[in-house]
Amino acid sequence: MTLLSREINRQIGVIIDRRGEILFVIVGDTQGILIPELSDYPTAGGRLRGLRLVHTHLKDEPLTNDDLTDLALLRLDAVAALGVLPDGFPGRIYLAHLLPPNPAGHPWMLIPPMPFHQLDVDAEEFVTALEDEMTRAQSETFDIKDKREKAMLVSVMPKASKAAQEEAMEELRELAESADVIVLDIVKQRPDRINPRTLMGEGRLKDVIISAL
Repeated sequence: MTLLSREINRQIGVIIDRRGEILFVIVGDTQGILIPELSDYPTAGGRLRGLRLVHTHLKDEPLTNDDLTDLALLRLDAVAALGVLPDGFPGRIYLAHLLPPNPAGHPWMLIPPMPFHQLDVDAEEFVTALEDEMTRAQSETFDIKDKREKAMLVSVMPKASKAAQEEAMEELRELAESADVIVLDIVKQRPDRINPRTLMGEGRLKDVIISAL
């Protein structure tokens, strides 16, 4: 794959299922690839989709923000980038996977890059353990059998005082709970100004979407 990627000077990617079958082959440009619609491969209980993405990076560079966003939003088992050396052979491999809910709020883990031929991971065992941990962490957050509506409360109040925002969000939380809605998380931002398209900054909005998955 790296040889072909160097020959055509484009990134090449494959979407692979847990049986090791290649479901999609993607040819992008020098900067990235466009992942196809994956609605035929739903996630199970908010965990993982059962697919992993492996693609080339022409300059042997680390995973990009777009790569990591795809990992999180699509709930992929993992995303990997194969560095392409000038002679077309694989260089280092850059790998990331999602994390269960954690106090630090980190959505993913980046594995230190290593030469491609040194990678030795039992993918099936790893993903099974990861999903078990995700289920366990989710059950500690709320009863997964509880069918009540669940919500994340978001407040964007430019130039508001911290106390005023805290008071407003406490009122909103009480309203939600009185309507029998389970509040999973509260996100507050006090920007200097409102983004006219997204209210909060696009980076922060992306974080909220990832946390809500």
